[in-house]
Amino acid sequence: MPGLFDPWSIGQLELQNRIIVSPMCQYMALETGEVTEWHVVHYGSMALGGPSLVMVEATGVEARGRISVHDVSLYDDVHVGGLRRIVDFVHQQGVKIGVQLAHAGRKADVPDPILAPSAIRFSDHYQTPLEMSRAHQEEVLTAFRAAALRAIECGFDIIEIHMAHGYLLHQFLSPFSNQRADEFGGSPHNRARFPLQVIDTVKKAAANRIPVGIRVSATDYVSGGYNEADMVQFCKAFVDHGVDVIDVSSGGNAPIAPPFYPGYQVPFAGLIKRAVSVPVIAVGMLDDPLLAEHVVRSGETDAVAVGRGFLRDKHWGHSAAKALRAAPRVPKPYERAYL
Repeated sequence: MPGLFDPWSIGQLELQNRIIVSPMCQYMALETGEVTEWHVVHYGSMALGGPSLVMVEATGVEARGRISVHDVSLYDDVHVGGLRRIVDFVHQQGVKIGVQLAHAGRKADVPDPILAPSAIRFSDHYQTPLEMSRAHQEEVLTAFRAAALRAIECGFDIIEIHMAHGYLLHQFLSPFSNQRADEFGGSPHNRARFPLQVIDTVKKAAANRIPVGIRVSATDYVSGGYNEADMVQFCKAFVDHGVDVIDVSSGGNAPIAPPFYPGYQVPFAGLIKRAVSVPVIAVGMLDDPLLAEHVVRSGETDAVAVGRGFLRDKHWGHSAAKALRAAPRVPKPYERAYL
């Protein structure tokens, strides 16, 4: 099996290693959604740290769909210039860069009225959302299309659609948050209908110029939600609609915390990888280079997305290479301790 520093590809996008800087919300954008010099330093420094791909954080496709008023955004042409500066700098370092397009749905913490599949609040901290009408759905599809076109104008190498962590598209997939009585609720087929329309819209906008991936939550961790077996079936449909890579996380659709430990989401990635024909990315507490190397060589995943590791050490990729040279094989007790 290939290791952490072997090349791979996502569609036509060739990558020099299997280390990705995970999209991580920083809430440092201006209230207009524009990036600042802070973001150039933030993403530029991580690009120098040895990854093959840097993913920009959840980026709002609508003002009312932002996780917070300080989200990086692509809902207006004014956002393009600043993001293009970041893209150009990262490319100058020989590294690829992608953007995660997101709509927070009922988890939008903004002053505007917010939207969701059903009028169910996420928690007491949030507004009660409006149940989306067909007109609302068309507006959101238009917003994803426009943001995807702006992402291509910025020069991004890949688009990831955020369908995880309890945000809008995850809300549609889960019976815990989707209690609609129309063709967008009820059966798994119906609950997947709107997320599939978003995939189709973004794929059409991309027009095979760049790959389109998704981030999914493999399970809801809550009674009345979906589980990993359900997500496998969803992922098969997503791939049938042209998704080029699947980034596997979990949870986020209820205000509860799952059990966290290094590698806790890797089995979910492996389950999905065995069921689909596209590359799969594992994420979640994979900061230890020996663990990251192990999960790639195990065949459970094609690559790892590292988040907090890069926040703590902007040169995480170089540090990982040094650690693997010092201990090129994962000891058996280490495997048992973590997996």
